[in-house]
Amino acid sequence: MSHLSLNCENLKSFITDQELVSLQSQVSLCHEQFEGGTSEGADYLGWLHLPSAFSDSLVTEIESTASSVRDLCEAFIVVGIGGSYLGSRAGISYLNSSFSNQFGRQGGPEIYFAGQNISSDYHADLFDLIAGRDVCLNVISKSGTTTEPAIAFRLLKEMVENKYGVDGSRKRIVVTTDSSQGALKSLADDLGYKTFVIPDDVGGRYSVLTPVGLFPMAVAGINIQELLEGACRGEALYSKPSLDQNDAYRYAVIRQLLYQKGKTTEILATFQPAFSYLAEWWKQLAGESEGKSLKGIFPASVGFTSDLHSMGQWIQEGNRNIFETFLTLEASRRQLKIPAFQNDADGLNYLAGETLDNVNEKAWLGTANAHKEGGVPNMTLKVKDRSPYSLGQLFYFFEKAVAMTGCLNGVNPFDQPGVEFYKKNMFKLLGKPGF
Repeated sequence: MSHLSLNCENLKSFITDQELVSLQSQVSLCHEQFEGGTSEGADYLGWLHLPSAFSDSLVTEIESTASSVRDLCEAFIVVGIGGSYLGSRAGISYLNSSFSNQFGRQGGPEIYFAGQNISSDYHADLFDLIAGRDVCLNVISKSGTTTEPAIAFRLLKEMVENKYGVDGSRKRIVVTTDSSQGALKSLADDLGYKTFVIPDDVGGRYSVLTPVGLFPMAVAGINIQELLEGACRGEALYSKPSLDQNDAYRYAVIRQLLYQKGKTTEILATFQPAFSYLAEWWKQLAGESEGKSLKGIFPASVGFTSDLHSMGQWIQEGNRNIFETFLTLEASRRQLKIPAFQNDADGLNYLAGETLDNVNEKAWLGTANAHKEGGVPNMTLKVKDRSPYSLGQLFYFFEKAVAMTGCLNGVNPFDQPGVEFYKKNMFKLLGKPGF
């Protein structure tokens, strides 16, 4: 049984069945290239069958190390940028309490992130926060030389060693990096840090289902075995080339057809704060995979209903170069009902007894229909629940769909040459040797 459902009812006046069918042959060709390892960027197809090939021994190793870390620390800091932190942050914010860091040790260590920016204030504030706490680090980088996390790790490594000594810091620093080379791998070997491997054939934005994403989530108390089972289900569900049998490919084709019709921006619209970092993860996945050769859908996100009071006007009546994908939740974990007040000053007694979920659902339906009437094509991807299983399937759904959209648009979905341009300019301005 699938934990995801794709509703395309609000696309009928924008895309015909014939248009969908017209891309089936291209989909089948891309699918064959992925499965045969002959697509562009084939060296980075390791994510494709990763869920079903994941070893039980590695799951056990991740869980065992996570358990040791949980016992050692009050604050756990993930050091990474882009795909090295967005997946785990998306999973933790989706699966754990909205206020998990405020619950203290009863919910495991507080989870913080560093190295995703170069802000002095951010990192100084973080150091102030953790000054009186026992700390562990997980630094994530294939090379160990990516500027932002490398700077943060220098600062945090110095702080941990000053507090616990070089020997004491060994059991508090876990490294996720290349299997055999790179500055971080060499450092880990020299100092005896516990290491996990980033597979050579998995790029950063597709790495959430590797130790990159799984280890921090395990430290946060998430059942990673269940997450991988959900991803395995996604791998099975989205393994067929037929658009009638594969919602991930259907979503990809819809995106491509709308792009061809001038809808160059996709807005991922969520109705639950739990989805906020999932949307950030999705933006990197889509943007870095598709934005090449002067092509690609621009991925944006909004959090409704909050953004209906800010961005709603633009979406309803602004430039018609957009389409929306609503990401909704079938049911919350807990239900809250609206109480009745004797003095109905706010006029809400008509909602007395209704659950917030029901009101939220009507907000989604009302918004989807209003935006359709305003000329915005939209579809809805509904997730069954906030379980690791559902999230694993959702991660895989988006990975498969984005890879297919890139292939349909004639770009390599697995490289990111444009990311290097800002780095070269920055290094030159900083006076780095060789630049």
